[in-house]
Amino acid sequence: MDVTEYLNRIHYQGSLEPNIETLHQLHYCHLLTVPFENFSIHLNQPINLNLEALYHKIVQQHRGGFCYELNSLFSWLLQQLGFKVTLLSAQVAREEGDFGREFGHLTLRVQDRDFWLADVGFGDSFLYPLKFESSTEQIQNGETYQLINNQNNWIFYHKKEGNYQPKYCFTLTPRNLTDFQTTCEYNQTSPQSIFTQRRICTKPTLEGRVTLSDNRLIITQNGQRQEHIIDTEAEYHKILQDYFGINLDLSFKHQFS
Repeated sequence: MDVTEYLNRIHYQGSLEPNIETLHQLHYCHLLTVPFENFSIHLNQPINLNLEALYHKIVQQHRGGFCYELNSLFSWLLQQLGFKVTLLSAQVAREEGDFGREFGHLTLRVQDRDFWLADVGFGDSFLYPLKFESSTEQIQNGETYQLINNQNNWIFYHKKEGNYQPKYCFTLTPRNLTDFQTTCEYNQTSPQSIFTQRRICTKPTLEGRVTLSDNRLIITQNGQRQEHIIDTEAEYHKILQDYFGINLDLSFKHQFS
């Protein structure tokens, strides 16, 4: 890994000391520059959990990715800078009220003087790492989050409209990146996977969030939401370049017929 190249990719120019201040700023810069996206799945580009290949895609080709890609690569950067990082398996909350399959999400525990939950691969989520303190309300940019230690599990909650909504649960069992390969393949190929059902590209902005959901551009600024339907492939690719810095060589032409 070329650490300088990675830091330039995420527009980071701060301290490289392995402390919580550096972790906070790296996490924030990563989220604001590297989108959560699943285009490889819809372009029939297999995603293999190889760090060098992910580095080439995300850093050198200026792409994004989903959790297995973004968090594993971010963990590699953190380790290069001297942080102690553990890969964790999480189960994503479902509308039915339970949680999905093991290894459905890859998240990170980072050790400083304390322990922190870091996650640059969950779409609309916290901008800065969350401290491992059970039941403590952690407020960022007007959003409230909470971690609950429930016997052997931890559950991550996001407060919406006054109610805490579970987002995923996880244990602190250390995992290897290869442990996630089978579920990563499932999420690329199964008709039941949300990643095969629609295209998504999203990242936070200084004022809110910008999202491409199939052919809809959704921009939220200071709490105000605007939605625009994209009619042509040319417009789609221009939006990708202008808002996300992504230049795809391959075509989604069949999606605009």
